[in-house]
Amino acid sequence: MRLHKTLLAAAAIAAGMSLNAQDTSNFVIQTNKIGAPIQPTMYGLFFEDINYAADGGLYAELIKNRSFEFPQNLMGWYTFGNVELMNDGPFQNNPHYVRLSNAGHGHKHTGLENEGFFGIGLTKGESYRFTVWARGKDQKINVELIKNNLDENHQALIKEDLSINSNEWKKYELVFTSPVTEAKAHLRIFLDSPGSVDLEHISLFPVDTFNGHENGLRKDLAQALADINPGVFRFPGGCIVEGTDLETRYDWKKSVGPVENRPLNENRWHYTFKYRFFPDYFQSYGMGFYEYFLLSEEIGAEPLPIVNCGLSCQFQNQDPAAHVATCDLDEYIQDALDLIEFANGDVNTTWGKVRAEMGHPEPFNLKYIGVGNEQWGEEYPERLKPFVTAIRKAYPNVQIIGSSGPDSEGKQFEYLWPEMKNLKVDMVDEHFYRPESWFLSQGNRYDNYDRKGPKVFAGEYACHGKGKKYNHFNAALLEAAFMTGLERNADIVHMATYAPLFAHVDGWQWRPDMIWFDNLNSVRTCSYYVQQLYSHNKGTNVVPLTMDKVAVSGQEGQNGLFASAVWDGPTQSYIVKVVNTSDKAQPVSLNFAGLKKNNKLTNGTCITFNSPNTDLENTIEQPNAVVPQESPVAIDGNMLTADIAPHTFAIYKFNKQ
Repeated sequence: MRLHKTLLAAAAIAAGMSLNAQDTSNFVIQTNKIGAPIQPTMYGLFFEDINYAADGGLYAELIKNRSFEFPQNLMGWYTFGNVELMNDGPFQNNPHYVRLSNAGHGHKHTGLENEGFFGIGLTKGESYRFTVWARGKDQKINVELIKNNLDENHQALIKEDLSINSNEWKKYELVFTSPVTEAKAHLRIFLDSPGSVDLEHISLFPVDTFNGHENGLRKDLAQALADINPGVFRFPGGCIVEGTDLETRYDWKKSVGPVENRPLNENRWHYTFKYRFFPDYFQSYGMGFYEYFLLSEEIGAEPLPIVNCGLSCQFQNQDPAAHVATCDLDEYIQDALDLIEFANGDVNTTWGKVRAEMGHPEPFNLKYIGVGNEQWGEEYPERLKPFVTAIRKAYPNVQIIGSSGPDSEGKQFEYLWPEMKNLKVDMVDEHFYRPESWFLSQGNRYDNYDRKGPKVFAGEYACHGKGKKYNHFNAALLEAAFMTGLERNADIVHMATYAPLFAHVDGWQWRPDMIWFDNLNSVRTCSYYVQQLYSHNKGTNVVPLTMDKVAVSGQEGQNGLFASAVWDGPTQSYIVKVVNTSDKAQPVSLNFAGLKKNNKLTNGTCITFNSPNTDLENTIEQPNAVVPQESPVAIDGNMLTADIAPHTFAIYKFNKQ
């Protein structure tokens, strides 16, 4: 045998071939065996209001505690002079407001100042809309945007006067353009007249929000979501659906209707981590279910709302009394049914009318609903069952997603999957935040799943790289490797969403996250680009791909290689994804077997995503440290040979003619 190898090496040298030729990994793509369809929902987005993702993030409101409803009512505000907090305001769910009165001396000033969310971001040349509900006859206020630390002349960056002219509550508006860029401005309001004025729901938005909506979303962050080309958008989160207790669960009905009357809700993430403690982190519900549905529509994703199943967070509530008894679930079940009516109902229905009054008479065409988040134990399926019965009866075409609990394997996972099959849910939501070693070992996770039961929704996943850096390249590379297994098993995996989605650099509590931002900038991480590359190159059908007649899933003997192949009907093209997780270049061949004699492959392109430094990450300071690169590639007949560099995600695409 030793002599045989020596002779082969000598022959290779004589022929001018690479000595690595004998080690080439030979992939065979069976082009004539178009397999399972890939769902349009395959790659999508999961949103949760953690890390200041909503208020202070995607929701473009720049004022914190705008309606003075935080438990410490003036949290986020500084007051000076004669300021009173009142509680008989015009909005039932937000009764508090402030009264500014003359300070009693010509050289004293009355007013208040808001710190925003880690400051207020202003961009030179951009316009901003200030609004306030106010009452007071013949009164005037000065509205200013200032630096945190005023210069020695105490000059405001922006200063506008606003006249208040009625003893009845009215909404007033100012629009101004910022002359400077300032990341951490404050809003300051002075009373500039004798007498007193009442102020409620003090708000400041950029005029240029995503698609121009007044109660809108921050444009760069929403555009980053649209640029994924997501198939599904899951909201409003995971643990916040449950709440610390049932009183603080996410109640979708409180998040719709006039924004001024949407009540404040506690955000369970403000106190969860002592090392990242933010006691002033609440949910204004300004970005509520209407806004979530509208965003889904505008970015082309199927909406997937999650509703509470009568269980509060089981991590924090072991006492059965903290949950709703199964005999008392009617209200929660009705909430789920009413939500479907809100999304899909005719304008003559109760909740369809609410949607229409908010500006969307056409239905949102909701197709999916999730019941429960990461629940476990017998408590969950016994509560899920009546939801399934009621939804199936009222809306038989709406697909129901259940849960396999908080773990990717183990006791609860193994208990819940059979329960989900017995209840005949349509999909099971699996979650896995796991280290690099786990992702390397899970390339064949779904190869042997039962094809006769519910489908899989990989609803929350992320590779937690060594040291939990923000999002280093190696973690993203291993996510790409793992995702080849999702794609190869598209007959059983119908949805997948990375999590969490957003993190403010000053207000993060959990990492890694897919998109980081500060008050002015945002950065698309390496994990973002992996998700985008999969979504943009999803294809319509799986195509069998093997190496030595075995699926390429990075298992022992496969040289650290992972791969999948798809057919894309609209573009008449084959797309092959190969991930080299090893630290050496890998010679590979792609054999497109089964093509007819008159077929040929043309217009070849190769997208590579790699980094010689696997610890490298995209940051606010260096947002493009690691980005995909695209180049043309030629193919010799039906065979492509290439060397895939170490630590590389490569996508090959060829049109069939």
